[in-house]
Amino acid sequence: MLSQKLKPIDLKTIKVHDPFWGKYTTLVTKEIIPYQWKALNDDVEDAEPSHCISNFEIAAGLKNGEFQGWVFQDTDLAKWLEAVAYSLSYEPNPDLEKRADEAIDLIGKAQEENGYLNTHFSILYPGQQFCNLKEGHELYTSGHMIEAAVAYYKVTGKDKFLNIVRKNADLICQVFNTERYKNAIPGHEEIELALMKLYDVTGDKKYADMAKAFVDRRGTRPNYLSEESKKDWFIDVWHDPNPYVEAYGQSHMPVREQKTAEGHAVRAVYLYSAMADLAYEYDDKNLLEACDNLYQNIINKRMYITGGIGSSGMMERFTTDYDLPNDSNYSESCASIGLAMFCRRMTQITGDASYLDTMELALVNTVLAGIAMDGKSFFYVNPLEVWPDNCMEATSMAHVKATRQKWFGCACCPPNIARTLASLGEYICFTDEEGFFLNLHAETEFCCDMKSGQAAVRVETEFPWKGQARICIDAISDAETIYENNETLAEKNATMQERMQTTSENLAMENIQPNEQKTKASAHDNNENYMTEGKVRVRVPAYAQNLCVTMNGQKIAPVIEKGYLTIEGKFSKDVIDISFDMPAQVVYANPNVRADVGKVAVVKGPIVYCLEETDNGSNLSNLCLDVSEPLREEYREDILGGVTIIKAKGRRIETAAWNDGRLYAPRPVSFKAAELTFVPYCNWGNRGYGEMSVWVRSI
Repeated sequence: MLSQKLKPIDLKTIKVHDPFWGKYTTLVTKEIIPYQWKALNDDVEDAEPSHCISNFEIAAGLKNGEFQGWVFQDTDLAKWLEAVAYSLSYEPNPDLEKRADEAIDLIGKAQEENGYLNTHFSILYPGQQFCNLKEGHELYTSGHMIEAAVAYYKVTGKDKFLNIVRKNADLICQVFNTERYKNAIPGHEEIELALMKLYDVTGDKKYADMAKAFVDRRGTRPNYLSEESKKDWFIDVWHDPNPYVEAYGQSHMPVREQKTAEGHAVRAVYLYSAMADLAYEYDDKNLLEACDNLYQNIINKRMYITGGIGSSGMMERFTTDYDLPNDSNYSESCASIGLAMFCRRMTQITGDASYLDTMELALVNTVLAGIAMDGKSFFYVNPLEVWPDNCMEATSMAHVKATRQKWFGCACCPPNIARTLASLGEYICFTDEEGFFLNLHAETEFCCDMKSGQAAVRVETEFPWKGQARICIDAISDAETIYENNETLAEKNATMQERMQTTSENLAMENIQPNEQKTKASAHDNNENYMTEGKVRVRVPAYAQNLCVTMNGQKIAPVIEKGYLTIEGKFSKDVIDISFDMPAQVVYANPNVRADVGKVAVVKGPIVYCLEETDNGSNLSNLCLDVSEPLREEYREDILGGVTIIKAKGRRIETAAWNDGRLYAPRPVSFKAAELTFVPYCNWGNRGYGEMSVWVRSI
């Protein structure tokens, strides 16, 4: 039997006010959600139209018109609603909730009597359902609707949206257990992980069984997706003249036999996420082993240093081991989000924090790079090198953009980023029956159950610029329980917030300094009612050096279990201080990565750095980093909202000798001294138009 699965913390019990992460969660509520609502309603000037709300209105019979946009256009609204749900958990907003309720009403009106929900097929092909599973995205769209509905129900307690998607899911379970569809699978995986979420909140096992059936069928013979287009009822919505590539949709072999990450990167990691959920639910150790095999292949041979995956713009796919070009790669934002989802699940199931190093890498770098710091423009792809003049149409660089776009006709990434950042608390902290797990070093406050009793916790940190964190634990007595079982979600949330505020004020008054001896002299400290017993687990990242831990000012020997610093015992009003070094350093790629031979990258902890033309001038390819010289860290409040930049000595290739206009000549390369300035990759492109490069020549 697999160990007890760790649970993400209830978002209504956690507040994120971290200087680094908090500005993004605030951005979601203040800027991103309102902006994206305008985009969904085609109200953003000079941006590609979405048509999303219009399609729902047409399908609902509220206006006349034709469907416009991509076959999966409905998912933009679903992801937006999911982001709204998460945001309401930590920042109630009656007006926003009312708007969301109205959008849900519209979805309900667009739903067909039998539960079918898809505006593309309802408008263009009425009565012709599930006639293109290969690229019709019906099940993918249903999956995102289910995820949104589950989130909205868990936060608000309102079940209208949940009932809508249950009706749709019931139809799916009915249809895909008929003779015609007994071997059918979705072309774009997503429904599988969504059905597992629906099962989790409803307890109805048929949803989990359907998810399992979809996963078990994948890669079996005959291949449903390869054969589908031969049917007389097939609807060709994609008009792709090329034959179906089975590996593109991870259907080239049964999933338990797959050892390399293949095909469309987003589809792959969504599938792997569902596989992890199913491995736990059905105690399937072979399936879990397959998940780990695929994970190891990704991180060791097919992932960028930024946590980006999917190296080819053609088919947005994984290619071969070590094929990681920097200037033509895809690294779709959605793919890194899916990778983070997969890693989170693997840690939840195994208790192994090593997966979280990759999760953090993807979130901190590629996911954050996908959105501008004002929340109003986005990257779809995330290259590691950009030469704007070379980003031309009808070339291998056509998909690469030098600046973020206001919106996309295919806008899967912007609302995906929004829902991810809005749900950040679920990545930050897990809980189990004994206590809590801190996964990301972020400044937060939360309340949770311990092995016995409850605790209010405050985390202070200077991460990611300094490896320092303080965990303040305030036990809550039996007489002062956080909430009663009969409280509503809103009441529970309010009670939690009140408790966290009180705890914060009490601990602030104590003014505890790092490594200061703390005496337990308060009146209740020796009262057993004010003690809570359990475990505190704090992730120690792989990049952490020279770990030092103190508790109430006393140095303790760190106990590390599966990558977590583990402290077990009774807690009252206790302070745990953690510090580790994470200096900026030069890293090299495996020599098999041909694109990076002779080059280096600069990292600090999870932060990958890059050169920008803004700081270093043009022709970044002519710069060389002197690896024998030390890197110099400098925190700058005036740059990119406050970041640590990296200064380094290097050289620039002289070009004056080539002013004669010759393209090739037998002349040696000459250099001049240069100072290189590196900024966090996640923030590139926020200060103007120009070149960017992560990997730099070394000398």
